[in-house]
Amino acid sequence: MKSKKRRKIRIKKLRLLSLVILIVALVFVIGKIKAKKQEYFVPEKEEPTGNHENEISVENVVMPEKKEPKTIDDWRLILVNHEHTLPEDFNPELTSIDKIRKFDSRAIDELKQMMNQMKKDGITNVWVQSAYRSVDKQEDVFERRVKEYMGKGKTREEAEELVLQTINKPGTSEHNLGLAVDFNYVDYDFDKTAGFQWLQENAENYGFVLRYAKEKEAITKVDYEPWHWRYVGKEHASKMNELGMCLEEYVQYLQK
Repeated sequence: MKSKKRRKIRIKKLRLLSLVILIVALVFVIGKIKAKKQEYFVPEKEEPTGNHENEISVENVVMPEKKEPKTIDDWRLILVNHEHTLPEDFNPELTSIDKIRKFDSRAIDELKQMMNQMKKDGITNVWVQSAYRSVDKQEDVFERRVKEYMGKGKTREEAEELVLQTINKPGTSEHNLGLAVDFNYVDYDFDKTAGFQWLQENAENYGFVLRYAKEKEAITKVDYEPWHWRYVGKEHASKMNELGMCLEEYVQYLQK
């Protein structure tokens, strides 16, 4: 009898164990099926809610306006250089400095006052060697220097490049403008004279500035010329010296 009871108990345990194993297997299979479904599940696209208050539309974005450079309507600040050519019909009103040289009529009084004051201060060896130069005259000067270099074996291109270090092409020279003067001869030692020192200290009081400073060669594209001075007006000359700017820089400064 005892053996029969033991057998029945064993059979019940085996059945219970089989049931547990079956349940565990079913749970495992169901978990696998769910995982597979999630791999291929693609979420549905959300429908717009209709609330656009916080949305930013490209059409509604206001872009900042691009500021155009200010136009400088001041004849004293006309910029003439390798990038800015005088118009072909440019024809300044001129007044004679002497029998040969002329200067812009609107600024000649300041030039004469400056020269007279230099003499009163004991500077008697400074004179205006070159002032206004017509475009035709500028072309003659430019071509003559080019031919001088070509006569020394330079090509036309090489000669022009050398000449442009000290002489601008016709229409791009301040001498064509009538507001520039060259004092004495084209001599770099002019900056060692008492006249040059006087000009550095006093020229701005008459509206003149050293046009081609040594430290500004990279901007002006012209070699240092201690003899070349440009009329820009008293207030501009003073401000340019205060800011340490050449005319190219100063014009940009005013255009901002």
